[in-house]
Amino acid sequence: MSWLACALVACVLTGGCAPQGPIERAQQLVRLHREAEAIATLRAHLAKHPDDVPARRLYVRVLAFTGDIEGARREVAELERRLPGDPVPWIELGHAYELAHRFDEALAAYDTAASVAPASPAGPREGGMRAARWGEAEEAVSRLEEATRRGATDAETFHVLGLARLNVRDLDGAEEAYRRGLAADAKSTENHLGLATVAVVRGDAAAALSAYDAIVSQRPSYAAAQLGRAWALAKLGRRSEAERALDRAAELGAPAANVDKQRKAMRSGAL
Repeated sequence: MSWLACALVACVLTGGCAPQGPIERAQQLVRLHREAEAIATLRAHLAKHPDDVPARRLYVRVLAFTGDIEGARREVAELERRLPGDPVPWIELGHAYELAHRFDEALAAYDTAASVAPASPAGPREGGMRAARWGEAEEAVSRLEEATRRGATDAETFHVLGLARLNVRDLDGAEEAYRRGLAADAKSTENHLGLATVAVVRGDAAAALSAYDAIVSQRPSYAAAQLGRAWALAKLGRRSEAERALDRAAELGAPAANVDKQRKAMRSGAL
């Protein structure tokens, strides 16, 4: 029996399988590469329910995905009319431009989102996160700093801010961002890894070991953290422990070439 038949039988037996809403149906159609049907589904729904903001946001993205950037712009204008002073329409326009690979216009849209809602962190956060993804570290730093001034406090924002600051060689600023990220979420592996990276760049083996140990305590099977521990332990002169960390990294599936390179560096005295 196929998986689809099994699913249908399960629905009958359990009484489940509630009818799909228009958003769920459109999302499914997009996953099946039936974008024209998804557009028709959303258009018909919005004709009857023009104030359904989530449906219109999805409509913008599907239009942009199919290359209809002008159609997406028209729907963003409808969102703006329904959400005056809200950053959401401009953020959706930015997403539309991204889907069309018009990145300068996307960043401008995110900046407009920041200006129309000057108390909201959403616009500068979105612009900063996207700029960081595109490798524009300086652009990311300024926007993410503004987002935090406006009240963004999530661990992801601080992690990306730390990474952007690290990329512009602001080590103190990067460390500060990572520590604020850990204050927001003490289990944020990404921010612990950020602190480890800052410590490695500084050559501070003790600080690096502390950060890698924190990662291992949360993710015991994370092979990369064991490689980092081995580096730090070797730098601290704790060779036997470093060897055991390398053995553990190998057991956990770390690339053999990386393990061998680090082991040779340790045994030759280069590390």
